[in-house]
Amino acid sequence: MADERPEPAAATVERRGQRVALVYNPTKVNPATLRARVTQLSTAAGWSAPLFFETTVDDLGGRATEQALLEGVDAVLVAGGDGTVRAVAEALTSTGMPMTIVPSGTGNLLARNLNLPLGDPDAMIRATFDGDRHPVDACVARLRRPDGTTEEHGFVVMAGMGLDAAMIANTNPQLKKTVGWVAYVDGAARSLVGAKPFRIMYQLDDHRLHAAKVHSILFANCGTLPAGIELIPGASIDDGLMDVAVIQPTGPFGWLGVWRKVAWDNSVLRRFRAGRRVLERRRDSSVRYLRGHEMETATAPAQPVELDGDEFGEATRIHCWIVPGGLRIVLPRGHDTSKL
Repeated sequence: MADERPEPAAATVERRGQRVALVYNPTKVNPATLRARVTQLSTAAGWSAPLFFETTVDDLGGRATEQALLEGVDAVLVAGGDGTVRAVAEALTSTGMPMTIVPSGTGNLLARNLNLPLGDPDAMIRATFDGDRHPVDACVARLRRPDGTTEEHGFVVMAGMGLDAAMIANTNPQLKKTVGWVAYVDGAARSLVGAKPFRIMYQLDDHRLHAAKVHSILFANCGTLPAGIELIPGASIDDGLMDVAVIQPTGPFGWLGVWRKVAWDNSVLRRFRAGRRVLERRRDSSVRYLRGHEMETATAPAQPVELDGDEFGEATRIHCWIVPGGLRIVLPRGHDTSKL
């Protein structure tokens, strides 16, 4: 947990003439309703007329956000799924520009990890004008493709290589629209059928090189999934550190061990003192947890990669690092940050 306290927003009287930009995914929101509320609440706060940027298939929100910055806006609101939030956050990392999340998608992973009100968009829109700004960490992933080319992308929740990326690729988009994040269970079931471990070489910070045979490796900025599942216990979004989970089930019941670790040990037992004592005595290598500032992983052949729940093709290397305090997130005034 960072020592920095939330920074109170300036009084409305000091904000005359300021304006916000709304970057939104039209398939995740009601555009007319959302635009109207942002306009009304901006006017009520004494801000100028807002700017609106709609995402497209070719621009998930990154270029729209860059255009908003060129227009000289004073804050950016993002409304859409996890992919939209990721793209906007990538463009805002290290700029100091406040970002307001209006939860709108299926997973809302960043909003959940920030404990934001998921069903009250007005509360988040209003927070843009009178809420707190809190610094949180951002992450960057450099991918090396099979042809040797490299590219960099930001992420705010989690990046993964291996089975988790295959699971996302195998999730039925229509089912996801119908039942939400539960559709990933179907994707996981289909991915597990042909899942095979692969060998990686990895280095955390400046430590020595390690080798492992894994099904998946996750690089996390925060660790809570929907339904309160703690994938990575103790992960904090504002501690300046990146958490890594190396998933390596062994034997015919290996996946039962992974499920017990995540759904029972992390999400239930760890909440109680007696449960933590049990975990201290248990030897379980199905999931290994690491923590540091950066980590580079190499494998051959190439493996599928995902960033914040979106497919990002295949890569033979993934190098992830943390950007401490890289984002200024808008929170409702007085929002409890002690559990972030």
